Amino acid sequence: CASCPTCNQTCSDFERERCARLDKAPYVCNGCDKKINHCTIAHKYKYDARFADRKYRERLSDSRAGINMTKRELHQKDMIITPLIEQGQSPYQIATNHPELEMSVRTMYTYLDNGLFTARNIDLKRKPKFKPRKCHKTQITDRSVFESRTYADFQSLSPDVYVEMDTVHSSRESKKTLLTFFFPKEKLFLTFLMNRCTKGAVRLVFDHLEKRLGTYEFLSLFEYLLTDRGAEFGNPEALETGVEGIQRTSIYYCDPMRSGQKGGVENIHTMLRMVLPKGTNFEYLTQWDVTLIVNHINSTPRKSLDGKTPYDTALESFSENTLKALQLKRISPDEVNLTPKLSRFNHELTYKNLLSDWK
Repeated sequence: CASCPTCNQTCSDFERERCARLDKAPYVCNGCDKKINHCTIAHKYKYDARFADRKYRERLSDSRAGINMTKRELHQKDMIITPLIEQGQSPYQIATNHPELEMSVRTMYTYLDNGLFTARNIDLKRKPKFKPRKCHKTQITDRSVFESRTYADFQSLSPDVYVEMDTVHSSRESKKTLLTFFFPKEKLFLTFLMNRCTKGAVRLVFDHLEKRLGTYEFLSLFEYLLTDRGAEFGNPEALETGVEGIQRTSIYYCDPMRSGQKGGVENIHTMLRMVLPKGTNFEYLTQWDVTLIVNHINSTPRKSLDGKTPYDTALESFSENTLKALQLKRISPDEVNLTPKLSRFNHELTYKNLLSDWK
């Protein structure tokens, strides 16, 4: 009967053959001496590690999807929340007056946004006045890169010297981006032009700086870096590893939506935007233009430095050769220009020089 393809299913006297291997752990055919093609048993059980891991991860995510309550509980909460929202009450007012809901204000807003209640988020008093928040940056999706690199880990080190890092985007017509560094102690500002806002472009800037400064000088300047969770910084190991395979820096990330944790670089961007206002197209900028803007910013006296300029303070902390390697120089006080005319005049001057050379 084992050779017959149909009688096993139609014959009432057929008895299914059982394998003693399947009656004990691990209840699979893995490791059996018989080849699968020569086995006469119809039902075979094989353990596949990849398939099992995939099913495990699907169940792990599915078990955490959705809301943590039954339909009956949701309906009971809806009978309380929806009439009060229609009366003009806020979620905070409802959560305060009805602790029996056992629901936080944030959860109530989330349920309203997801349409789980009869009332909608548009029924809130102030919701229709707000525009959707614009977010230019894409966040890092691989959460494993934050292991031992969070802001709490950074605070536990309490470094005396560190550098804040960020990016400044062009208008939508251009993909060029500025990679910015800020030294909080010296108030020194550095900016480098990238053709694309990608991980590879950031790595190229790091490699270029290391070759120009030298590995030891780069390590002394950029020993600790604090940045946000933008996708362009999503490969910290590549940025931390130097050209010769030596660790050249240590990167740490701010908490989500906490740009104030690196407030120095965010504040210096306001001075950069004096010269390059929002909506400016970076397509025609060159690194020479960006360096000129940086020199004018670093030649501006700061009250926090007792009237000194960041360039003079950096000259006391770093060597003059280091500032030359970074192409930094002092601008005369009366020549400092922090208006859009600086870059505009620079382009006109470059154009005139090109015309004179052509003639």
